[in-house]
Amino acid sequence: MRFLKLKEVMEKTALSRSAIYRKMNEEQFPKSISLGDRAVAWVESEIDEWMEECLLVR
Repeated sequence: MRFLKLKEVMEKTALSRSAIYRKMNEEQFPKSISLGDRAVAWVESEIDEWMEECLLVR
């Protein structure tokens, strides 16, 4: 299991910061997890699953 920081998620998905947070608010993107004070990350496998789902619905 691996955690991805925002910059890595942006690079991997080609989404902007605002698009990631908008989709999270709309429950259309994996939620970030808190790693402590002002530090969040995403579980890489959840991001991979989201990307695979995007391919299935196109």
